[in-house]
Amino acid sequence: MVPIRDNNPTTITPYVTYGLIAANVLAFLYEANLPPQALNGFLHLAAVVPRELTLSFGGVSLHQPVPEWATLITSQFLHGGFLHLAGNMLFLWIFGNNVEDKLGHAKYLLFYLSCGVLASLTQWFFAQDSSIPSLGASGAIAGVLGAYILRFPNAEVLGIVPLGFFFPTFRVPAYFFLGFWFLEQAFYGLASLQTRTNIGMESGGIAYWAHAGGFIFGAILGPLLGLFNDKSQEEAWYQ
Repeated sequence: MVPIRDNNPTTITPYVTYGLIAANVLAFLYEANLPPQALNGFLHLAAVVPRELTLSFGGVSLHQPVPEWATLITSQFLHGGFLHLAGNMLFLWIFGNNVEDKLGHAKYLLFYLSCGVLASLTQWFFAQDSSIPSLGASGAIAGVLGAYILRFPNAEVLGIVPLGFFFPTFRVPAYFFLGFWFLEQAFYGLASLQTRTNIGMESGGIAYWAHAGGFIFGAILGPLLGLFNDKSQEEAWYQ
């Protein structure tokens, strides 16, 4: 199921959402222009490498230009391919503007980056010895989805289901579409625990625990930052 849009208008111009999309696209263009060897070195430097993060938490200095804790932020702007980038930016485009509308620009940016950090730490918790770089905006965007489903559960999501040459459309409430998405991430995360499988980060695949963790933290942080507050209380935060 691929979402196309929602029927949830905003009252502001979502400058932060636009800026995040632009930053991710520019970072990907930079990656795309690196030769393979340089790209590999760059990703190991700027993405989260769980084993290196574990060592840094233990007080071991790795003497790298980018401290391991900083990769919890830099990794959020990196992607492993065009489809990885396009899928993430599509979800951010559709759902991010409404969350930014309710939180205000400054709080939304804080919320987004915090969800990304906490999502990466969730994935790290389940794969602390992995040497595979973890990267992408999906953990932060999962946080956006967690906030969205709380604030706009009945908003209508329009999407398509690719079936070969046919692309039937569907209209479902957000709680159904995003709830199904979350259950899928949690299921695959559980399926990868203590199991030899092609699912998850150990095979260089998808960081399902980052998705599930980001979603849960987004549902927690959103209300704490004023997701349900009146706008009159939020205007001081650059509404």
